[in-house]
Amino acid sequence: MPSPLSPIRPTDNAARTLARDLVAGARFGAIGVLHPVSGAPHVARIALAPATGGGLLALVSGLALHSRALAVAPQAGVLLGEPGAKGDPLTQPRLSLSVTARFVEPEEARAQGLRAHWLALHPKARIYADLPDFRFVHLAPTGALLNGGFGRAFELTAEDLAP
Repeated sequence: MPSPLSPIRPTDNAARTLARDLVAGARFGAIGVLHPVSGAPHVARIALAPATGGGLLALVSGLALHSRALAVAPQAGVLLGEPGAKGDPLTQPRLSLSVTARFVEPEEARAQGLRAHWLALHPKARIYADLPDFRFVHLAPTGALLNGGFGRAFELTAEDLAP
């Protein structure tokens, strides 16, 4: 019996560009983590921004389950891509990222720059950005799967996603 054909296409510059554009345009996404007590999967919708130098930035509350989970196990999955205004949402491009999270401590020199960058993209966050339980977390991609639409699937490396 012949082996099945792989649905994954060779990664090309068009796939890299589409994936980078999805990261650059991301303002929200879904993050998947493992519950810090039960180990069960947990998915949450979070606000995002592209991080200078690559990856994504999130501003998270320490009270949120996904924050507590990332503190215990920094590996996570992030799904980017929004359905189009009409048609089948599964025909729209989407990017499933494997990431490693690193919390940015408030005393780090870059924290104020991150705050300004974040508020430029999420101005309504001013009401909670300075609350003591909120911290920035950098989500560094370690790999990804890009679904660019029907029949357009690609595996990408961290290097493919670098700006």
